[in-house]
Parts: sequence; structure tokens; C-alpha cells
Amino acid sequence: MRQRTLTRIIAICAAGIVTVYLLVLGFSALGSFDKTDGGEVAVIRNGGPLDNHRIRKILDPASARTWIGLYSDAHKYPAQQRFYTITADPNRGDRAGEDVVLVPSKDGVEMGIEGTLYFTLNLDHNILRKFDDKFGTRKFRGLAGSDYYAAYSGDKGWSAFLDTIVRPVIENALRQQVNTFGCAELVSSCTLVQLGANQSTGTGAAQAVAAGSNNANIAKVQTAINESLTQDLTETLSEPFLVGLKFNLVRITLPQQVQDAVNKAQAAFAGVTEAQARVAQARADAEANRERQSGYAQCPACATIDQLKAIPPTVTTFAPGSGFAITSPQR
Repeated sequence: MRQRTLTRIIAICAAGIVTVYLLVLGFSALGSFDKTDGGEVAVIRNGGPLDNHRIRKILDPASARTWIGLYSDAHKYPAQQRFYTITADPNRGDRAGEDVVLVPSKDGVEMGIEGTLYFTLNLDHNILRKFDDKFGTRKFRGLAGSDYYAAYSGDKGWSAFLDTIVRPVIENALRQQVNTFGCAELVSSCTLVQLGANQSTGTGAAQAVAAGSNNANIAKVQTAINESLTQDLTETLSEPFLVGLKFNLVRITLPQQVQDAVNKAQAAFAGVTEAQARVAQARADAEANRERQSGYAQCPACATIDQLKAIPPTVTTFAPGSGFAITSPQR
């Protein structure tokens, strides 16, 4: 009797253990299926306790629900075009607050650069495997500076990756290209500061013309940046992980102290222009008076006629002297 009871207890315990195991296995199996949305690609890595952690497979964008293996990890990256924005507008940039890249011009003036880089992650499977091996197995400091994120950890992780790895390459390209132009060639108001040093408006006008079109020079900088970025990023990252690169240079600004000097120079030149206009008007008035007096000398009657025309309508009697007077008729 005791033997039967013991056997029954052992059987019940064994059945319970098997049931628990099957439940755990079942729940694990339910979590071993995954899929991707239309705007993402997934790199699947083995993650079981007895497995290696090598890449198992790649799930293309908008994939069906697929078996990825027990305890495997899905590293999901953006598959559509993305962008990285550098701007002084605190509500639009990738970094919090004002974000401007400061690079020196050829003549040593610090220029503030704002722009946006557009790109797409290379979706070739072999390239994706290399990308995940190199950047999906480490973490990057977040934009706030306190937390670390993996590149596949949503928007925060992707932004941390871009800020740590891609941002320095962008800044280097901007520095190289902007350094080939002088300040006035990119921002015309820089000429006013140079004029303040030269104290010559004539020289300034010539310099402004010699500087050429600012827009054309900015377009040259943008073209040169786009030509160099692809090569620079490929060399820096070791593979063409990012494709379809295009940088739009939105604006070039001056440091606040330089801009203040420009504003003062503009106000000063406005005052000079106003004074020059008054001088020119006075010269014109004097020339007109000389011509008028010359005409009166040749035609005294014309002077008298103009004098009569100038009498205000409120005057009823005009007596210039010498027994001569004119009285308007009574109405």
C-alpha cells in the first residue's frame, strides 16, 4: 500500500515537472517568432543558454512572422531614409537646445553652420551583418550624456549612434570645405566689418563686388561636402554602411560678437549714406538756384512774373515799392 502511494506521488511530481517545463517551453516558443514593420530591418542573433551569439538570419522590411529561434535577439534598425539635423532651432535639431557647428573661414572668422544630412542604411545582407558586428554589439552615450544605448534601441539608440560615430565625420567635412573660403565670400555682411577696418566706402564696394555671389559659394561648399562625405564615411566606418548621402547646407551665421560688429557697421554706413544724400540734395538745390538766377538776368520780366505767382492767395495788396502796388479785385 505504501509502495503504491509513493509511486503515485512520484508520478504526480514528475507530471507536474513535465507540465511546468512544457509551459515554460510553450511561452518561450511564443516569444521565438518575430516580424518587421515596413520601415525597419532586423538582424537576428542566437541567444539561447547553450547557443553561440552569432548572427542567425536577416529579416527584410515588412516580413511575415518568422521563427527566429528560442531566446534569440532581434536587432532592429531603420530601413527607410533618415536624417540628422544640425540647427540653432532648439525644437528641430537632433541635439537638445541650440546646435551649430562652428568652423573657421579662410581668414579665421568662426562661422556657424546649420544643415541636414539625409541617408539610408545599406540593406545588403552581408553589409548588415558587418554593421551589426561592429556597431550592434556595443552601446553609445545618449544625447543627454547620462545613459548608454545600443544602436538598435529605438530612436534614442539610433540618435546616440549617429551623434557618436557620424557627427564627427560631418564636422570634419564642413571644416575642410568652409576653410577654403573667406568670411565675406560666404556671408556678405562680413564685408562691413572689413570696411570698418579700412575706413573706406569705395574700397568696400569693390570688395563686395569681388566677393562674388554668396549663394554660389555656399552651393560650392555644399557640393564639395556631398562629394567628400560618402568617401569619408566609408573610410571611417570601414564599409559603405550608409548610402544615398545628401547634405543640405541650410544657413551660415556669424558669431554673436561679429554679428554685433556688423550691426554697428550697418548703422554707421546708413548714417553716412543719409548724410551723403543730404549733401547731394543741397548741391542740386544750389545748382538750380544758379540756373534760375541766370535766367532772370536774361529775362527780368520772367522774374517779376514768378514773383507775382508766388504771392499767397491771402494777400490782397502787393506793394514792392517805388510807387507801385497791386490790389486784388473785391469779390
